[in-house]
Amino acid sequence: MDTLRIVGGARLSGTVAVSGSKNAALPILFATLLTDGDVTVHNVPDLRDIDVTLSILGCLGKQIIRRGDEIVVRTRHEPPVDADGYLVAPYDLIRRMRASFLLAGALLARHRKVRVALPGGCAIGVRPVDIHLDAFRALGCTDALDEGYVVLRRRVLRAGRIAFRFPSVGATENALLAAALAPGETVVSNAAQEPEVADLAAFLGKLGVAVHGAGTPVLRIRGVRRIRRAAVEHRVIPDRIEAGTYLLAAAVTRGAVFVRGAVAAHNAALLAKLRAAGVALEVRPDGIGAAWRRALRPQRVVTRPFPGFPTDLQAQFMTLMALTRGRSEICEHIFENRFVHVAELRRMGADITLSGRVATVYGVPALKGCPVMVSDLRAGAALVLAGLAASGTTVVNRLYHLDRGYEKLEHKLAALGADIRRVRN
Repeated sequence: MDTLRIVGGARLSGTVAVSGSKNAALPILFATLLTDGDVTVHNVPDLRDIDVTLSILGCLGKQIIRRGDEIVVRTRHEPPVDADGYLVAPYDLIRRMRASFLLAGALLARHRKVRVALPGGCAIGVRPVDIHLDAFRALGCTDALDEGYVVLRRRVLRAGRIAFRFPSVGATENALLAAALAPGETVVSNAAQEPEVADLAAFLGKLGVAVHGAGTPVLRIRGVRRIRRAAVEHRVIPDRIEAGTYLLAAAVTRGAVFVRGAVAAHNAALLAKLRAAGVALEVRPDGIGAAWRRALRPQRVVTRPFPGFPTDLQAQFMTLMALTRGRSEICEHIFENRFVHVAELRRMGADITLSGRVATVYGVPALKGCPVMVSDLRAGAALVLAGLAASGTTVVNRLYHLDRGYEKLEHKLAALGADIRRVRN
């Protein structure tokens, strides 16, 4: 199993290019199931989760042509069904990532009977699918749970009104995918406002499905009976979480990094906290720069759905606060089990106490390198940042989590001056 070996202490400096957004690319790739026409998707990152998604599409009758960050999806044949007429999304692939349940909306739009395995992924907390099923029911679907599979049935999808109790990104995207082929206007209230949702809406627009209100709490989807077969191209937005991670890496290492391609509007909550802490920022049309100039100030962060502070940057921000003199507070309001990284940061010398969903961080002068274990994708990024700043050597284990969400992480960090290398065991 691969590990990362980091010798800390180098101040990162230079320019790094942000990759395409994994969380935008995944639903867009699943949305290719809505059409039989050729789809070319640009700026797709080379990640483990993308590989799994392409394998799923291949099992469902798609031909995949991959050229660097460009992926062409073509229809090779109709997806296979079982003896009872159900289109089955196989557990062996679905279990590998949580986002795979987005497959349900796209399949339900085109097939009357679907069996989708309950998803797997990082152990950061419960992500119940009932909110997704509420959306499908509003569109005329029935559901049942059978031996680890969600069984979905419908006769004719109909436009409806969907009101989410929580602005779930995945459920909003599933609603968009299913409603795309429900003729009439579907209204989604309390919808997720994340840029990745807006990117999916933009892609659906290219398929002929008009989506109004993307980026607001109310979406109006004008569904169609059938997607036209014409070829479509789309460029995925930059990954705001990757961009934020590199901005934080600059601050953690007391360096100066320009993140080319980072979008300020997508990272506004993080930028506000970095400014408040005292990080020098340069916002330009082609990206964002961050530089450490003086001792930083402690901050209080509460994770919220977009446009609030992203839960996917909570762990990385905690690493920065662990090295910021004074008392900081981080409140996790999205996932109930997203402080698993705290134990590993403590092993490196961080002073952090937990009380329910609140982490109180008392800044220490330095961290010390040691072997650490990655529990989930973003916790892994936080530990890498800690290793970059720590004295001595940090060995990061369970890299497969990081490989799910950061493209060429060690290469990009090394190009900025980090002493980091992958060790293949």
